[in-house]
Amino acid sequence: MALLAITGGTGFVGSRLIALATAAGHEVRALTRREQAARAHIAWVAGDLDNASALAQLCEGVDAVIHVAGVVNAPDRAGFAAGNVHGTRNMLAAAEGAGVQRFVHVSSLAAREPGMSDYGWSKAEAEQLVEQSLLDAVVVRPPAIYGPGDMEMLELFKLAKKGIALLPPGGRLSVIEVGDLGRLLLALASSGNGGRSYDCDDGREHGWSHKEFALAIGTATGKRVAAIALPRPLMMAGAHLDRLVRGAGAKLTPDRVAYFCHEDWVIDSSRRPSARLWQPQVETQAGLAATAAWYREQGLL
Repeated sequence: MALLAITGGTGFVGSRLIALATAAGHEVRALTRREQAARAHIAWVAGDLDNASALAQLCEGVDAVIHVAGVVNAPDRAGFAAGNVHGTRNMLAAAEGAGVQRFVHVSSLAAREPGMSDYGWSKAEAEQLVEQSLLDAVVVRPPAIYGPGDMEMLELFKLAKKGIALLPPGGRLSVIEVGDLGRLLLALASSGNGGRSYDCDDGREHGWSHKEFALAIGTATGKRVAAIALPRPLMMAGAHLDRLVRGAGAKLTPDRVAYFCHEDWVIDSSRRPSARLWQPQVETQAGLAATAAWYREQGLL
């Protein structure tokens, strides 16, 4: 079993990853900005991605680093750069300084189109840093991630429960359940596939149309939904309104509108990991049902 350093361990993906890692018998050292309750097989390191001494402590003596932490929503390019570019640079420096061999970097499918959004640009910039490093590094580009614990898709489920699905103008997307992503990250932490970059998904060829995925969410909530495609200008107006109302907490931003309205967010199947390394285990309709059940348990749906 391995000693793994994990960033973003208190977030949606990172917390699921830690649970899977400890269940598999690994020891975990995880970065946190807030005090955490003691848990078996987890050593918490206080600090953030700007704290060099904390990052050095995080990486000392570990077998692999899994860098999950990042910014998914920011008011401008500088905010994305701070979390995704500079933070990755600092993690790479700490890992190199500690002599870590294996570095698993969680990017995003958005990095495929860096000119489309500030988020995608920041993820592409971070990937370049990883590729230029001296580490045995591997990059993973997940598509849309869902599952129990996710708060980003909650509003889609709430709308579906009301029988409504508001969609981008068109296009298709791939998705992956958070546990499946976590299992891939663990597999890569111990495999010998350095220098590679992977796409991953639920295994559905050609992905989902936005309408298909919205109807699947409706099924998960027990509702038949009416899918309404919104023109991009209307979505952009909604993004500006959301920013005015919710400020930094806005879910729909101009950057996200640019991302959502792209017609093709389906992974490149030639970039999937080999079946010997990893395969998705969660069928998406079942995964969405489990997600809806978790929302209900939390009193959110």
